[in-house]
Amino acid sequence: MPSSSRVEDTYESQNDQRLDDLHSKIRTIRGITTDIHNDVEAQNLLLDESNDRFSSFRTTLSQTSRRAQHAFGIGTGSLKPWRIAMLLVGLFITFWISSKILGWWWSEPIPITPA
Repeated sequence: MPSSSRVEDTYESQNDQRLDDLHSKIRTIRGITTDIHNDVEAQNLLLDESNDRFSSFRTTLSQTSRRAQHAFGIGTGSLKPWRIAMLLVGLFITFWISSKILGWWWSEPIPITPA
């Protein structure tokens, strides 16, 4: 019977070794799972911060747009964009015609020299 005891001890030591290997793998998997969880939490925080920044940017942009509309008189009961465009074109043509007239008026006469 001593040999059966030795066989049982061998099996017991093999089982203990496999159990230790299994515990090691479980610890590794638990560490990987914890790392994945921490990474997901960090990415969620980053996404929340990005969302907050974009919301702040959207608010600031809409406020700036309203201020620009108010400054340029665009909106209900004020100048329409096509009226502003026509006003700018009219001013450009007026200045161009004025410069041509003043250039003609102030130009020096061409001296005529006898041949």
